[in-house]
Amino acid sequence: MIQLKPKIWFFLGFTACFSMLAIGAYFQFVEELEPCPLCISQRIAILITGITFLIAALHNPAQKGVQLYAILGALFALVGSAVSARHVWLQNLPPNEVPECSPGLAYIFENFPLTDTLKAMVTGTGECADILWTFLGLSIPAWTFIAFIVLASISLYQLINKTE
Repeated sequence: MIQLKPKIWFFLGFTACFSMLAIGAYFQFVEELEPCPLCISQRIAILITGITFLIAALHNPAQKGVQLYAILGALFALVGSAVSARHVWLQNLPPNEVPECSPGLAYIFENFPLTDTLKAMVTGTGECADILWTFLGLSIPAWTFIAFIVLASISLYQLINKTE
């Protein structure tokens, strides 16, 4: 792998997260693809991972700090990858096994207990099975899964990256 200081790797990870959020905003506001509960959960994971990378890049800590940020960044990215994997799984279910669609997330937030809202955001609903866009045969959640794995790898690489 390319030898760069951890500060640069963390900044590149932040840039990737920022780009992913910008692409999500483009799909939502320009292409008018409404995000489902799992999409929102993935965006939250991207945001938390990106903030972790940005703090790490700005802090530019010594090796022990780099290790802590690397573990945190990888942990957040792996949580995001689990949500993405669930989303891809839902998209590949046979039509008769897809869960029922629920009311919109805004309605759920306003009218249901927080536990029901969080459950919908983590497990998904019927609309999460819809594939609204593909590139090279992969849906948005599949690309997001790949991105999370790359982000976790970049983060974990900092545990062995000795450029100081």
